[in-house]
Amino acid sequence: MRYQLLGRSGLKVSEICFGAMGLGTANGWGANEADSFAILDAFAAAGGNFIDTANIYQQGQSEAILGNYLAANDRDFFVIATKYSLADNRTNPNASGNNRKNMIRSVEGSLKRLKTDFIDVLYLHIWDDLTPVDEILRGLDDLVRAGKVNYIAISDTPAWIVSKSQTLAELMGWSQFVALQVEYSLLQRTPERELLPMAKHYGLTLTPWAPLAGGALTGKYLQGGIGRLKPESNRLSAASNIITQEVVAIANELGVPASHVALQWTRQQGVPCIPIVGATKLSQLTENIAFTQVTLSPTHLARLDAVSKIDLGFPGKFFQEDAVKMNNFGGFYDRIIKR
Repeated sequence: MRYQLLGRSGLKVSEICFGAMGLGTANGWGANEADSFAILDAFAAAGGNFIDTANIYQQGQSEAILGNYLAANDRDFFVIATKYSLADNRTNPNASGNNRKNMIRSVEGSLKRLKTDFIDVLYLHIWDDLTPVDEILRGLDDLVRAGKVNYIAISDTPAWIVSKSQTLAELMGWSQFVALQVEYSLLQRTPERELLPMAKHYGLTLTPWAPLAGGALTGKYLQGGIGRLKPESNRLSAASNIITQEVVAIANELGVPASHVALQWTRQQGVPCIPIVGATKLSQLTENIAFTQVTLSPTHLARLDAVSKIDLGFPGKFFQEDAVKMNNFGGFYDRIIKR
């Protein structure tokens, strides 16, 4: 496995991030500790060092299993990313949200479960639309200065909030975000309107969750190849079925699993990207981590774009109009090398 720098930092992480949401069985599904260890061993043996978890995954079991694993292995090899924000109990009004009290409380709990002195990457999990940005940034910077967190990142937050945060952090000399985690896949391309251009501008690495759309893009919900839907999947519709069929068709042409096409597509969209790939079975991990050997041709990308393209809305769509390009660039648009 190769390695990438995470955002505008010198931190080297594997080109695949292992999603540890399924480590543990507290939520009635997932992998027990023995199976989790086997999956983590296989990921590490392939060179994988980047692992994503959160305080609430499997009601804390994910972090606890990771803690037991780290205690028996080389802690410094692994880059552990965890998150704070979502509630881990419902008796305390400050056991959730972005506020500093919950931030510190949650991080201390994560450190204990992970059996470590530091967290490599701490994500704000989801924007609460209550806490002032400066309170969040100063709290995160304090954790970095205290040595409890090495890098900070942000997830599921509007682009304008992230932009404001990066600008304020730069002005104040505080730690800046190095990664942006959002839902992004061929079935969820709306981040292309604001979030992806913003990530590219600030040098944030994109770490998409659900890059396989809950498994829909593997084609497992297609029946008989005619696009019939299974009603229990909320990520399926007539439109998404058409997209999935094109993914499967290209996969068949390349002789690879459909998951490889869907995962590789996220990495060829012009923004540094490390997809989060989860697994509760060793066979799932073994299959999915091989996707990095696949390269989609311009023709493949064009086919996938055509079938999954979204309306960028204003101003994105406006900027693409020929008349606007002519007025904006005086006829030189196609002769300018874009960064």
